[in-house]
Amino acid sequence: MAAMKPRTGDGPLEVTKEGRGIVMRVPLEGGGRLVVEMSVEEATNLGEALESVTG
Repeated sequence: MAAMKPRTGDGPLEVTKEGRGIVMRVPLEGGGRLVVEMSVEEATNLGEALESVTG
């Protein structure tokens, strides 16, 4: 029987380079994580878009 682990959103935002792509794990309210895999170009575009609204 598999161990049951609670699915919580607690924890840091994680971004890792896996192979030729980038994986971002975003904790969500109510539990779980949003996992997004993207290319380096997509990550660069995302960074620029976030900078434009926060800078």
